[in-house]
Amino acid sequence: MNIKLFDSEIKVMEVLWKEGDLTAKQLADILSEKIGWNRNTTYTVIKKCISKGAIERYGNNYMCKPLITEEDVEYFETKELINKIFKGSKVKLFASFLNREILSDEEREQIKKLLDENE
Repeated sequence: MNIKLFDSEIKVMEVLWKEGDLTAKQLADILSEKIGWNRNTTYTVIKKCISKGAIERYGNNYMCKPLITEEDVEYFETKELINKIFKGSKVKLFASFLNREILSDEEREQIKKLLDENE
C-alpha cells in the first residue's frame, strides 16, 4: 500500500501496531505520556491518518484500527528513498551503506540468507 506518512503519523501508527486497536482517548493518553502531545494534537494526527486510509475509526467510543502494517510503511519508505536518493538503484543503496559500515559476521550471514531466499 502506497501511503506517505509523516513522522507524527508514524508515531500514532507505532502505538497501534504495538498495542492493537485503541480508542482515540487511549491513543492520546499514551502519546501524551510518551512524547508530551496534548489531546488535540493526537486527534488531529488521527484524522490525517484516517483521511489517508491508514486508520479506520469504528464504534461509539472512536476505536482506532490500523489498516496498514509496519511492513507496508517500511517498504514504501525504502522504495521512496531508493528512488529519490539512489535513482532507483538498490545496488547503489547497499554500496553506499556498506562502504561506510562494518557488518558483523552474524549480519553478513543474515544478509546472505535473505539473498539466497530471494533467488
